Amino acid sequence: MLDFRMDTFLVVCKHMNFTKAAGELNITQPAVSHHIRHLEEEYKVRLFEFSGKKISLTDSGKMLLSAAITMKDDELHLKKVMKQQSERSRQLVFGATMTIGEYKMPNALIKFLEIYPESAVHMIVADTKELLQRLNEGEIEFALVEGFFQKREYDFLVYDSQPFAAVCAVDYEFHREVKKMEDLLAERIFIRESGSGTRYVLERYLEGKNLLLQDFTSRVEVNNIGAIKQMTAKGQGITFLYETAVKRELEEGILRKIQLEDFDLSHDFSFIWRKGSIYKNYYKDIFDLFRTEG
Repeated sequence: MLDFRMDTFLVVCKHMNFTKAAGELNITQPAVSHHIRHLEEEYKVRLFEFSGKKISLTDSGKMLLSAAITMKDDELHLKKVMKQQSERSRQLVFGATMTIGEYKMPNALIKFLEIYPESAVHMIVADTKELLQRLNEGEIEFALVEGFFQKREYDFLVYDSQPFAAVCAVDYEFHREVKKMEDLLAERIFIRESGSGTRYVLERYLEGKNLLLQDFTSRVEVNNIGAIKQMTAKGQGITFLYETAVKRELEEGILRKIQLEDFDLSHDFSFIWRKGSIYKNYYKDIFDLFRTEG
């Protein structure tokens, strides 16, 4: 069981305020201070720096925070595993970003359920930022993400590497001859919502060419891939999505690739969990099982 003073430390880090931490924990502020002093004496380091009423973590404090989050996650996972053993059941709780959840996970989960037919599975589909938060709070065991994450905080394996495709309707008429990315700026572009890994990767690519999404004449933001594909197929604009998300439409002639001389973009899908977890082999086993999809 995680030391109760470590729980206090985590709540202080959450609020960066001793008074608010005391309120959430339903203890006094002096008790919070005592718990933090105990940890500092135990590890022989300063955990917080004070500047007036503001506090911040020292480098040692940041190191302990990362370790404490992992320990908390491991404890929650241990409770789940022990409960499953007593009930002779198996439960899988994880997260995936939208593209991965919709286009890569169905086959992986079919394979998992063939092997563990009595399992209870809960897959949370959200953007990378939300999934990282849920992972840090122990709500999910691991996540499959397409967005960026701090590699010093998480262990990871590359699940897949997927190319992007610029696509439009088969009979789409461009405003001008299209050879390079800049030639598309006169078109309406359908994009994912802010926070989406797909959008973030595209934005970073455009920045490398000294371009912004705002440079497109018209932008339509939609948080549903299916809706984006439907509007694109109706000739209402263009879009950039992972090829796996438009594979069927390309094969059936519903959409076509826009051939560009200067567009070559691929990005990794990553399988991640908290760095230093004692359940590393468990996560690797799930990763290997998922990778046998289809």
